[in-house]
Amino acid sequence: MENFDQDLRSIQEARNLAKLGKIAANQIADYTEEQINKIVYNMVRVAKENAFSLAKMAVEETGFGKVEDKTYKNYMASVMLYDAIKDMKTIGVIREDVQRQVIDIAEPMGLLMGIVPSTNPTSTAIFKAIIAIKARNGIVFSPHPSALKCTCKAISLMHDAAVEAGAPKNIISSISTPSMQATNELMKHKDIAMIIATGGPGMVKAAYSAGKPALGVGAGNSPAYIERTANVQKAVSNIIASKTFDNGTICASEQSIIVEECNREVVVAELKKQGGYFMTDEETKKVCKLLFKNGHTMNAKFVGRSPQVIAEAAGISIPEGTRVLIGEQQGVGEEYPLSYEKLTTVLAFYTVKDWEEACKLSIELLQNGIGHTMSIHTEDRDMVMKFAKKPAARILVNTGGSQGGTGASTGLIPSFTLGCGTWGGSSVSENVTPMHLINIKRVAYGLKDCNTLASSDISFNYPELNNYATSSCTNSSSLNGLKIDCNDHEKLLSLVNELVRAMKGVK
Repeated sequence: MENFDQDLRSIQEARNLAKLGKIAANQIADYTEEQINKIVYNMVRVAKENAFSLAKMAVEETGFGKVEDKTYKNYMASVMLYDAIKDMKTIGVIREDVQRQVIDIAEPMGLLMGIVPSTNPTSTAIFKAIIAIKARNGIVFSPHPSALKCTCKAISLMHDAAVEAGAPKNIISSISTPSMQATNELMKHKDIAMIIATGGPGMVKAAYSAGKPALGVGAGNSPAYIERTANVQKAVSNIIASKTFDNGTICASEQSIIVEECNREVVVAELKKQGGYFMTDEETKKVCKLLFKNGHTMNAKFVGRSPQVIAEAAGISIPEGTRVLIGEQQGVGEEYPLSYEKLTTVLAFYTVKDWEEACKLSIELLQNGIGHTMSIHTEDRDMVMKFAKKPAARILVNTGGSQGGTGASTGLIPSFTLGCGTWGGSSVSENVTPMHLINIKRVAYGLKDCNTLASSDISFNYPELNNYATSSCTNSSSLNGLKIDCNDHEKLLSLVNELVRAMKGVK
């Protein structure tokens, strides 16, 4: 009975938040660019000031990741994001094609719903709140239950900062008692214009099944191919820096390393030198048994954990200073659990004969995280273009997956919502930005006379029309009440020409 009452309260809360959020969204829709930029700037300022405290809260509440890296994530989601979007036009006329006489005008979507994962709870909330406001939308959040306190704190800070700078109250809000019932109520509520879903496959699928527009992201399972021309020291350094960043909780982080027979030994030596521990087959089995449940579903207890925590729980001994655990694999699929996504400090390791075999293996691995990200380390641009054909929305070159995919170390726009395209069942394939949160209407001037479109177009030439007119004529036809003898060729030709002129609008 208590649970039933709690569910009813959470559903009612969701309804109230949607109602109030819709009112606020209608108000902010009339704000000017100057007003919006002022609000966004204040949100960024507050996020920057609280980056460390929010990171600390997130680690303490979830146990995932590292305080220093979550602090940087919060910085990325605010300061770095602001630098990328501050000059972005999201209000009024955003583009005008003088030659074609088409004007693009941006309009807000209304009230958005944001689903927040436990792996990046504060940075994702900050990110979605800022891009929603930049596009003049309201947003109501559904936090992950295991990261409720830190997520709600981030949302509260963003709301207060926005209101302080002139935004209407309730423009940013959150369910205080998350439940599946409340989340479903929000997703299907008539006042929600669109859902931005970041989370597990089940939640993303539910968002796309809610009967309204949604921006969802799929799982990642990024392979990292160290090609024979690569700078091995740099490649290994980037991969480990990425996989250890917040203990591997970013879905763009590397999940597998692929090397060729010709550079295997030097890569293995460099991995060991930089803190990689190659597990024995027996140790790999112990770790896999610990990491996965129900096949290849990740055990939440070991998401974002250090190698030391994982090794101790698995009952294996690892050298001091170990930064990642590595298990050699001979294939892909159910019999090879490490071939799936592992949002923690564990990597699969594969050896292939050449780039063609690396190509096939990459495609196999990507089937378990299709559309997301893959990386290649090489000095051969032709090889980059060969691998650019893989079914991944982000092909990263000579950089780490975590930092590269989110735009921290690449020219991609900073984002914590990474689309996977239709490969991964996502409606977008790029990093989500404020531009995905606006409706664009187009003002289009007439360039041609509608009455003479056919006659004035010299490429509109179909002799079949003449034949059609001839074949439809009988020996005794009439045009405008006049009898025409189709055996009279001159009259017949005159009739055909008159018909053609009539079809082209010529008097």
